[in-house]
Amino acid sequence: MNTPHRQWQPVRFSQAPSPEDAFEAAPKVEAAPDAERLPEAEPVLDVEGLLDRVASAVGDVPALLAIAQHAGRSAPKPGDGRTARLWELLASVAAVDVAAARVLEPHLDAGAILSQAGTPGSFTGSWGVYAAEGPGTRLTAAPASATAAGRPPAGTEPVGTSGGVRLTGSKPWCSLAQFVDHAVVTAHTEAGGRAAFAVDLRAAGVTCDVPEWTSRGLREIPSGTVHFDGVAAVPLGGDGWYFQRPGFAWGGMGVAACWLGGAVALGRHFEAALQRGARSQREPDQVALAALGEVDRILTSTVQYLARAAEAVDAAEAGGGAQADPNSGAEAADGGTVGGWSQATTGAVGGWSETLRVRGTVAAAVERVQLLVSQNLGPGPLAFDERYGKCMADLSLYVRQHHATRDDAQLGALTLQGEHAW
Repeated sequence: MNTPHRQWQPVRFSQAPSPEDAFEAAPKVEAAPDAERLPEAEPVLDVEGLLDRVASAVGDVPALLAIAQHAGRSAPKPGDGRTARLWELLASVAAVDVAAARVLEPHLDAGAILSQAGTPGSFTGSWGVYAAEGPGTRLTAAPASATAAGRPPAGTEPVGTSGGVRLTGSKPWCSLAQFVDHAVVTAHTEAGGRAAFAVDLRAAGVTCDVPEWTSRGLREIPSGTVHFDGVAAVPLGGDGWYFQRPGFAWGGMGVAACWLGGAVALGRHFEAALQRGARSQREPDQVALAALGEVDRILTSTVQYLARAAEAVDAAEAGGGAQADPNSGAEAADGGTVGGWSQATTGAVGGWSETLRVRGTVAAAVERVQLLVSQNLGPGPLAFDERYGKCMADLSLYVRQHHATRDDAQLGALTLQGEHAW
């Protein structure tokens, strides 16, 4: 049999790139002779070195946030021509530790949101993204001074202005709010919609509840409520921009890449266990081999699907971003509702319908791999293998950001509108 996988080797969605082009900061463009000299590109991200650092920092949230900040300086952004490389990075980190990917993904997502809003220079420190809604909580944005005094309504000021909007109220499902420096948050505006804002979580007027976090999965990633009392915030686009931009759909697929990385980790655990048994003269039986074969089929086909989805993102084939429908009450990634979704166009495969397909396909793959691996390995590694047991528990909670039949119902509604390729 082959040598066991190194547990933290990268997850590849395509042929392994050379070190020179794996994670370039941006494609190089030849400047005109008289053009102003551009700043040097960010250094290439050493993915294998980063994975080693992640493996050494498991459970240490400040260390993982420092790694995320380092990665954020040179990681690709969705839609920049290297989406597959971004999703490979997320999956690779999750294959080392699912919770580490849960730290990294929102930080990189915040960087993408700020870039899409035209404020990439704001991406300093560590970041979270909080768009969930929940019963009994509401966050509102209001002008710092009356419109009559010259202030436009909240959510309509130019991006980059500061001090003109104040946030008041509470936001649920704010993961790691007590650890990160800044956040992109969504809030209700006076115009009746919702908009995104960048906010300093260290500012006066921000208080974080101590979460009653009893979860056995993602134990180091507590999610609680954050309260805002007239806290200054910077608008990022106007009402609805956060949900209507194509990047919203792309970010949802990035989360699915993290789930897939966790499933890859379980597949590697399973393969390694069978190899250890073979070296001890316990050759796997046909049941175990059939299970491993099914795991291989599932992981290979799902990786290939995400690779194709990444190509579509970069080619803008998944265009026509998601649009909010506040009456249908779809659930947010962190657990609350973000409002429902409809598509800007019909008759083609759109951004949100493709996101629902990707997330549903990956979630089903994850759950099947979990079942196959746990049935074949039995209770032993769950009880005595810390990394395996942690992966199972973390992944079980993380994948519940997919809402099963509720998400399929959204997809079915879009399918009835012609949103399919068959």
